[in-house]
Amino acid sequence: MSKQWVSWSAIALAACAATGGNAFAQDKIKVGFMLPFSGTYAALGNAIENGFRMHVTEQGGKLGGREIEFFKVDDESDPAKATDNVNRLIKRDKVDVIIGTVHSGVAMAMAKAAKESGTVLIVPNAGADAVTGPMCAPNIFRSSFSNWQTAYPMGVVAAKQEGKKNAMTITWKYAAGEEAVNGFKEGFEKNGGKVSKQLTLPFPNVEFQALLTEIAAAKPDAVFSFFAGAGAVKFVKDYHASGLSKTIPLYGPGFLTDGTLEAQGEAAQNMLTTLHYADELGTPRDTAFRTNYAKSFKLQPDVYAVQGYDAAQMLAVGLKAAGGDIAKKDVFRTALEKATIPSPRGDFTLSKAHNPVQDIYLRKVSGKENKKIGIASKALADPARGCRM
Repeated sequence: MSKQWVSWSAIALAACAATGGNAFAQDKIKVGFMLPFSGTYAALGNAIENGFRMHVTEQGGKLGGREIEFFKVDDESDPAKATDNVNRLIKRDKVDVIIGTVHSGVAMAMAKAAKESGTVLIVPNAGADAVTGPMCAPNIFRSSFSNWQTAYPMGVVAAKQEGKKNAMTITWKYAAGEEAVNGFKEGFEKNGGKVSKQLTLPFPNVEFQALLTEIAAAKPDAVFSFFAGAGAVKFVKDYHASGLSKTIPLYGPGFLTDGTLEAQGEAAQNMLTTLHYADELGTPRDTAFRTNYAKSFKLQPDVYAVQGYDAAQMLAVGLKAAGGDIAKKDVFRTALEKATIPSPRGDFTLSKAHNPVQDIYLRKVSGKENKKIGIASKALADPARGCRM
């Protein structure tokens, strides 16, 4: 247990004793959103915030009996600004909980700051393996996925079910992309396939033509790609326009087609992806979630909205167990480690490293939906390599 963790609890207990035991009773829980509200990932950041706020609204504006006060920082998906941005929330706004972010490089700086300060961090998207690997900590949780977790099953499917033997990968050269393609490679090669080449380009560059020409010349059996947001739209459309989709199937984790299908149109049809959510799962819980989200925001929800919603559910579980006292961090943590979160995606638990243990669906694009056609991996846990918690 960190010194910060102990000292924060001691301070809170002393304050309670001095005020008759209810020092926190009238205060609001300060929640800081550090998300991309501009640039390539802006739509993702908005969906996460929408999902989180929707659950709070459903609970009458309170979680664990405490009203919520929100603070916002646009992280601009810029790792160079991440430390200053997260410290604005921790040191200036003195938030109790941070919700963020999308970009894995930014998330790494956030995890470092949270680990050092003891501030509760719930990651509602960024899949950086290290967050629940070497950077794991008692106060860091994830409501989303690890990059390995959503890509490894696609490698298994491509080799075992699709019978592919030779693949190439393409992504932005940054943590999320590299970890995703390595996860695919692990699953693919464990099942008899071979990744012949891993292509990259700088984030957020979307000039794909030279790399598509290289793929066409190499003629692999399959291509696995990791892109999201506007970059995913451009890549899928360019891949289709090049004619490659006629002979070389394109696979990816679900971010390639989640929240992007309307813009991708015909280019995305029949693509297979793997993810912990799919459109119209058909369960009562997911149907209610989708209906409420559409009514509230005049938009259809995607995986990002689900992850934001579940981040709020996780905060609620911890606060309820702690009687609304965020300073009781051992109680907060233990409650989440034992909890089953009733997510629209399906129930999930948290691993020892605080990453969701969840089903990964095999999805196929049909019209404007990512339809579930099977389960690629049941109750998949990230290996949490390097976690010493």
